[in-house]
Amino acid sequence: MNFVGKFFDRLLGHTRKPEHLRRGELGESAAKRFLKKAGLKFLTANFRDQHGEIDLVFRDREALVFVEVKTRSSEEWTRPADAVDRGKQRRLARTAETYLAKLGHPDITWRFDIVEVLLNAGRVREIRHLPDEFQAPD
Repeated sequence: MNFVGKFFDRLLGHTRKPEHLRRGELGESAAKRFLKKAGLKFLTANFRDQHGEIDLVFRDREALVFVEVKTRSSEEWTRPADAVDRGKQRRLARTAETYLAKLGHPDITWRFDIVEVLLNAGRVREIRHLPDEFQAPD
């Protein structure tokens, strides 16, 4: 977009999201569709608390599923799931505990899944669902 286009976008209050945010939204949307087609029941997206954010929350039969979506254009260096390190797992677990507290701590099993979304030229090329990928760290 040229300078004039950017100027009028700002003047009119139009803001363009950064590329990584648009890519993340595309990945989350693709992951949501993929998991719904796999039979999981969608509950909510982008649940936030002071510790962080859980991208998607589903129900899989009798289990609550907290889903972290990792969207990448390339696996040249590492797999997308590798970005969910111990610190990220800890933050996700704390956020999941907040979610469970808001539900009144139901007696239900829960797990953490990762969905890798790979893009090519801005389109979804591949989706990988990694169920029960990690346990809540101590």
